[in-house]
Amino acid sequence: VQLQASGGGLVQPGGSLRLSCAASGTIYNIFSIKNMGWYRQAPGKQRELVASIIRGGITNYADSAKGRFTISRDNAKNTVFLQMNSLKPEDTDVYYCNAEELVPTRGWMHYWGKGTQVTVSS
Repeated sequence: VQLQASGGGLVQPGGSLRLSCAASGTIYNIFSIKNMGWYRQAPGKQRELVASIIRGGITNYADSAKGRFTISRDNAKNTVFLQMNSLKPEDTDVYYCNAEELVPTRGWMHYWGKGTQVTVSS
């Protein structure tokens, strides 16, 4: 399974960006990708959760994202979105898409997309 992320870029403080990430390839079935999410990572630091969403729609956010970011997904297209509003310079990082698939006889499979750079600067 491959994850293709898009939507990063340079934005001024207070601006907005929308990240998208679509899963493709050998997906077991339309229901098998259970969890999707976005993480961020700065150079020399651990990757950390920004937001996640399960197939049923329940979401989880890092404290820094609450009230400003909204995660959503299109289950039929195995696509996850991250709407980022009121962006701050401290949101600058590389953002990574993540998906977790439950495959019979193989268990949980974890996938990562290539990062997309988000830069918030005037």
